[in-house]
Amino acid sequence: MSVSKDDLRAKFASALSNMYRNEVPQYGTLLDLVSDINNRDSKEISDPVQRRMEVERHGAIRLGKPEELATMRRLFALMGMQPVGYYDLTAAGLPVHATCFRSVSPISLSKNPFRVFTSLLRMDMITDEAIRFRAENILSGRKIFTSRCLDLIKELEHQDSYSSEKAKQLLQEALETFRWHKSTAVDSDTYQTFQDAHPLVADIVCFRGPHINHLTPRVRDIEAAQVEMRRRGLCPKDNIEGPPLMKWPILLRQTSFLALEENINFSDGSETNGKHKARFGEIEQRGMALTPKGRRLYDQLMEHFNKRLGDMSSEEKATSEFASNLLHQQFSDFPDNLETICREGLAYFHYHVANPQTAAETRGDIDALIRNGTIGIEPITYEDFLPISAAGIFRSNIGSACAKSQNTGNADKDAFERGLGCHVQNEFQLYEEIQKESLAKCLEELRIMPSAV
Repeated sequence: MSVSKDDLRAKFASALSNMYRNEVPQYGTLLDLVSDINNRDSKEISDPVQRRMEVERHGAIRLGKPEELATMRRLFALMGMQPVGYYDLTAAGLPVHATCFRSVSPISLSKNPFRVFTSLLRMDMITDEAIRFRAENILSGRKIFTSRCLDLIKELEHQDSYSSEKAKQLLQEALETFRWHKSTAVDSDTYQTFQDAHPLVADIVCFRGPHINHLTPRVRDIEAAQVEMRRRGLCPKDNIEGPPLMKWPILLRQTSFLALEENINFSDGSETNGKHKARFGEIEQRGMALTPKGRRLYDQLMEHFNKRLGDMSSEEKATSEFASNLLHQQFSDFPDNLETICREGLAYFHYHVANPQTAAETRGDIDALIRNGTIGIEPITYEDFLPISAAGIFRSNIGSACAKSQNTGNADKDAFERGLGCHVQNEFQLYEEIQKESLAKCLEELRIMPSAV
């Protein structure tokens, strides 16, 4: 029996979740509370959406060198996952840039939308030459993939499906790359040097592989999840990252429980009693994908919010309620009505025929066909990430030391793509294609020529 790319992705996501649950028991608590919230009012959502949310996860890993990124691309390609989007996090004080490996077709996404936010260390952002040289030297000899995993990638990467035995072997070998290793690859002094330079550099350089630093389930109600985390003994971050609560959610909202302080051994266990903080639990709530116009409005409102927040006193900013209220005020300029959002071209939508009998009443106007109920609209889910939100989650979990590491570095997409070995796909174009295809099918069913609208 053959295993498709979609099947392999689903199996890998499940195996990774089980492994991480064993490594981080609090992750199991997180899954339980998310499932409880999602099933409270399950009658309000369709079965396909419910099934998708039950299995939906995103992970995050941090790589140290371009060669690791290129091989990771080949591994994820076996699971039907492509690099989508480029994220520059250096302006937020994080010496990395990233992409999202995910499926790109609606059919594959509906089967399993597993995605991995994959960061690559920016050596050029390490300003201390001695530290940069030491980091390059340590990483130069690191091998994060088993020999068998590399052999399987080479053997299978030109196949569309795989034998059950080869798929099983690949899963077993690939998991080793993401597994947590308690022993570091460096001694305690070297670890502390990198930790002082930047906690993220220490997390990337000092370990034997890119341990999964979080797996994120998707929840319907992130406010309820924030409350429930506290009730179940988890320590959530103070505020939810991303846009405010809206009737029609947009983009991505995220929260997390704070990173664990874990025991580590230095230099193959010869030195003990070390501590490392990097792995945490995160929850996300996904809304609709915005068009470039909608995204510009979102970015503008967030910029105004952050400026106003920065102008406030520390006492005013001390409560999460204050920031939440300020964010809601700022986003009063973003429409929260589905037809308005669609009419103003702020988000992407699936179009479907709702009432073909009324089509003859209105010709030549999509908005009118929507208003009279001929065409129905459904927001397209945002499948990607927000760099500022990601930076906020990272900063809240890797310690206050990163606050002093603010850089004004520029994006370097060309260098990232050279390391990756291909261009990243444009997320806006992917959403646009899905929308256009759904509209074309809709008009064909209504027997309306596209040129007539």
